[in-house]
Amino acid sequence: MLTFFVISFLTNVIGALNPDFIKGFDLSLTLAAFLPFAFFIAYGLVSIPTGMLLEKYKEKRIMIAGFVVAFIGSLLLAVNHNYISAIISLFLIGSGMAMLQVVINPLLRTSGGEEHYAFNSVLAQLIFGAASFVSPMVYSYFAQNLKGQHSGLMGLFSSVVPANLPWISLYWIFAVISLLMIIIIRVSKFPVVELKADEEAGPLKTHIMLFKKRVVVLFFIGMICYVGTEQGTANWISKFLETYHNYNPQTKGADTVAYFWGLMTAGGVVGLLLLKILDSRKVLIGFTIAALICLSIAFFGNGPTALIAFPAVGFFASVMYPIIFSLALNSISEHHGSFAGIIVTGIIGGAIVPLIIGALGDAFGLRTGMFFLYLTLGYILSIGFWARPLITNQTVFNKKEKA
Repeated sequence: MLTFFVISFLTNVIGALNPDFIKGFDLSLTLAAFLPFAFFIAYGLVSIPTGMLLEKYKEKRIMIAGFVVAFIGSLLLAVNHNYISAIISLFLIGSGMAMLQVVINPLLRTSGGEEHYAFNSVLAQLIFGAASFVSPMVYSYFAQNLKGQHSGLMGLFSSVVPANLPWISLYWIFAVISLLMIIIIRVSKFPVVELKADEEAGPLKTHIMLFKKRVVVLFFIGMICYVGTEQGTANWISKFLETYHNYNPQTKGADTVAYFWGLMTAGGVVGLLLLKILDSRKVLIGFTIAALICLSIAFFGNGPTALIAFPAVGFFASVMYPIIFSLALNSISEHHGSFAGIIVTGIIGGAIVPLIIGALGDAFGLRTGMFFLYLTLGYILSIGFWARPLITNQTVFNKKEKA
């Protein structure tokens, strides 16, 4: 659970930091978009090799290696403040997080007991969401308070952080957290993890065979669109609020990003309840339409309205990942492990979509660039209509029918 918290804490603060990256390094929107691109492209490059290394080196060594890579990446930007260092830093941190993601779910099933896995998975997602809410708040606190003379801990930060780049303090915090996690994992006892058949990735020929299936390609695109929507929204909220409504990115901007992630967690709880009542495809359609409406209100409403509408997008986006994932796996009858690996690789959408938005934003304005999210959400909406799972989610109603 601690690892879930740390992964989210290090991952989902990039959006809050985006305006500071732009100002601190004098970046265009396109150059700024290469920062999340560097982070999320690591998932596409590192996940499969990590799965191969896992068989030889096991979970504990891979997790330590993941945090070592994240420590190096965090320390790099903490001591060397420039755009190239930021690109390399975020790629390294993303690589470390990708390594941890490969290990953490099978480890959670084994360490918590299979009979408790469903509960622990939901709990882990709630903790993941809580960290996404907390990290922009921590950034805001340090960015606002690292000014003037300080003593104690803040004085220590003041001595190593440039006065004009107070947000760099966050990367010192990331480095310390990564170092502490290395120590904690090193002294912890790990259970022996036996991967189930549906958790094992098959050979390359299996992946090639799956990619020849139309349904596999469609759901792979669906995951690219979901993660692209999530990160494309979160990464540009703060800059949008600054550009069009003159809100301070270190206060209102960071708070709004935090509430985006916080409401995404709350929406996940509501979604769990709805999935016990309704077909998952209907839930996906309803929540996606609501997300489109909220996004439009955020784009065209006034400042106070945007402060509410952007986090509301997070609330309605909350069910998309688990529903797309479950619909995908329930749409084929075999090779679920390999298919799951393909779907997870769709996380590269978090690299692609923010970059497209940045490039369009430089050419036509940020609001127009963010219109690209209508396309990704439109594709997600279509899944609710064309998905034909072999097994539908069990509800209180179809359960009674079977009885």
